[in-house]
Amino acid sequence: MSGTWMTTRAWLLMLPLLVVMIAVIGWPLVDTVGLSFTDAKLVGTAGNFVGIDNYVKMVSGSSFQRTLITTTWFAVISVAAEMVIGVLAALLLNQDFRGRAILRALMILPWALPTVVNATLWRLIYNPEYGALNAALTQIGLIDAYRSWLGEPGTALAALIVADCWKNFPLVALIALAALQAVPREVTAASLVDGAGPFARFRFVILPYLAGPLMVALVLRTIEAFKVFDIIWVMTRGGPANSTRTLSILVYQEAFSFQRAGSGASLALIVTLLVTLLAVAYAALVRKTAGSAA
Repeated sequence: MSGTWMTTRAWLLMLPLLVVMIAVIGWPLVDTVGLSFTDAKLVGTAGNFVGIDNYVKMVSGSSFQRTLITTTWFAVISVAAEMVIGVLAALLLNQDFRGRAILRALMILPWALPTVVNATLWRLIYNPEYGALNAALTQIGLIDAYRSWLGEPGTALAALIVADCWKNFPLVALIALAALQAVPREVTAASLVDGAGPFARFRFVILPYLAGPLMVALVLRTIEAFKVFDIIWVMTRGGPANSTRTLSILVYQEAFSFQRAGSGASLALIVTLLVTLLAVAYAALVRKTAGSAA
């Protein structure tokens, strides 16, 4: 069978999927691009053509710049914490001890639960009147009175980062744990015989096996954290005083709360471009890491 016919048949087999992707992703994307060059409202007329005014206004606006900084801080700190906690949890669960299977199953629960459920649980934990966190910290003497952790600009973002880390570190742990299973036991045994300490074994024996999988986890979690919406929307709605407003929430408010469809579309495309650039940069880093490992 000729290569041309094989290629043609492959495209024919993919045709239904391509049609669905064009209908579900392609056309809405094209429509959003066109909408971003107008001053259209969410309800009303289609709006007038304004060129790149929406983009200039969004990028130069103080709201976008503050929100971009908040989003970056949230993504960097939460992903860094998730990577560290996830690797430590994987190293622990890779050891032989009684109850390991139960701990592995329990570790998956935060990640398996819907994000809305997780966010609601953490809202109850942070509740300023009957929250478990205030009760615990008061009883051990770390605070004198109950605090509104989600109601104060100085603590709200940190509280959200803790909730996000608890939700997502199991994903990193599972990826790292799967990579640890590939480390040959004879290699670790040889390092023990050679007198390598725990940190040396991790640096020179275990980490090379973890580098590739952890890079994949880093890419996935950074992209997800940069476009986070649901957990923040449920817990704070972007408040107080917009201290926890991320780019995705700003897009929602611009398009639906303020009903400015044109500027909302331009902002959504800006966020899409930023996430795409981030993904491309990370993909190049993954390829570089894989090439170095090879």
